[in-house]
Amino acid sequence: MHRSIPAVLVTAVCCGAVSEGLAAEAATAGAAVVTRTEVLWPEGAPGALGTAEADRPELTVTLPPAGRATGAAMVVCPGGGYSVLMMTYEGHDIARWLNEHGMAAIVLRYRVKPYPVTQSVADGKRAMRLVRTRAKDWGLDPTRLGMIGFSAGGHLAMSVGTGFDAGDPAAADLVERASCRPDFLVLVYPSATIGGGTPTYEQVTREAPPAFLAHAETDKVVPVTDSERFAAALRQNGVASEFLRLPTGEHGLGCGKGELWIQWQTAAMAWLAGWGLARP
Repeated sequence: MHRSIPAVLVTAVCCGAVSEGLAAEAATAGAAVVTRTEVLWPEGAPGALGTAEADRPELTVTLPPAGRATGAAMVVCPGGGYSVLMMTYEGHDIARWLNEHGMAAIVLRYRVKPYPVTQSVADGKRAMRLVRTRAKDWGLDPTRLGMIGFSAGGHLAMSVGTGFDAGDPAAADLVERASCRPDFLVLVYPSATIGGGTPTYEQVTREAPPAFLAHAETDKVVPVTDSERFAAALRQNGVASEFLRLPTGEHGLGCGKGELWIQWQTAAMAWLAGWGLARP
């Protein structure tokens, strides 16, 4: 039987439309960072239980200054056990960090309980399709779009990275015609099993995107074996990966501050820069 991490435990331990001129606005903004929001489904998300903010998944798009931009971007998936969202240190703070290194950041506010994990993952797939569809407008390279996820957000990113599709060429919605495959992944203390179902490491194929993983051996909420097994599955399928296995640290790795937080960010940024996605 596969182990499943209770979402409540993870949560307890864890500390308007975008215009087509967004890229041009970033270029004229000089050193300023340009931020806009966009609802994933303007006409209402599939399976929505209402019309409140929590029922309307949304992206916050943050572009770096044009002089620093690499053309690469990441959809940012905060954690929170699929019960809440850690939108600060695993969301908007990460966006600022990516912008500093020339990457665009798209923070995803996905649906959580009472929605099932499958709906959260659907939001992640829609986010990738939407970013790829808007890439030209936002000055992005549609072949260099990744995801970064933390804890349950790492599970979401893993799930999209192993369960992607090429899109539906016959769809009336142009966004649904785009691929939802991330071109690369950064997974920080990710869960491979939260929400039940088949563990993400059992869904890895040779088509999975390259990935960087960071996890502490002493994490008592999500065991390091989740990252270990995912990294091993990537290697077994010939997919490039790097695994930063920290000897000590709690779940959250300092929750946005401290030596462990700096350590994983430094290693992850070196990996991204090595692929030409970010500026060191």
